[in-house]
Amino acid sequence: MKHLLTIAGSDSSGGAGIQADLKAFAAHGVFGMSVITAVTAQNTCGVTAVQDITPEIITAQIDAVFSDIRVDAVKIGMVSRQESIHAIAEALKKWKPPIVVVDPVMISKSGYPLLQPEACDALIKELLPCATLLTPNLPEAESICGFSICTEEDMEKAAACIIGLGAKAVLVKGGHLEGERADDYLYDGKNGTWLPGERIQTEHTHGTGCTLSSALASNLAKGMDLTEAVTAAKAYVTTGIRHGIALGHGHGPVHHFVEMWKNAE
Repeated sequence: MKHLLTIAGSDSSGGAGIQADLKAFAAHGVFGMSVITAVTAQNTCGVTAVQDITPEIITAQIDAVFSDIRVDAVKIGMVSRQESIHAIAEALKKWKPPIVVVDPVMISKSGYPLLQPEACDALIKELLPCATLLTPNLPEAESICGFSICTEEDMEKAAACIIGLGAKAVLVKGGHLEGERADDYLYDGKNGTWLPGERIQTEHTHGTGCTLSSALASNLAKGMDLTEAVTAAKAYVTTGIRHGIALGHGHGPVHHFVEMWKNAE
């Protein structure tokens, strides 16, 4: 069994963050472990408060896991503070995990800022060079690259920019583009691949980015090549969105266990 570590924020409603990551890990048959970077108070309607965990405690959590357990892949999500990003980057240099998938979380679905302005530069300079794969949506890619992304050509330009900043590969997610499709662009510095995506009309999409990056990390840890891992992860998330859970009064979560729960009925 593969062992995966998520480094991210906690979501009290269970739809995104650490909770979504661990559910995605379980659905992919890997053993999930966690390092909590922040505790958020949130539900399907939005985020109401955030309490960051100190860099010292983040480092202690990482060291506790790596010093005892083999880690086959790391997924990094919400890290809001510059000091925390630095601590994580130093820990990655120390422990050298073979696979690092970075989801550069900046804003919640409801619009709450989850990355402090001064931390964006640290994310670019310290975490991007550690990334086996970066998975930004279009607003995140715009913040990283410093230009607007309105077309597929812009997405290709952004991917090249991110590779230039040090990431080994990037999946630029096209869900924010206008149109009937939601295609993504995968680029590893040599080869670029457009991956078709289905745009599903639903409000229940909470945790899609967290779930996708965790599914990707799981697939890569299990030995899939990059394109195969992305294709399988997209299919998993699309199924989860199609069967999204109408929970609460806002954006419900994607369904992480569609096939497992179906078989249990």
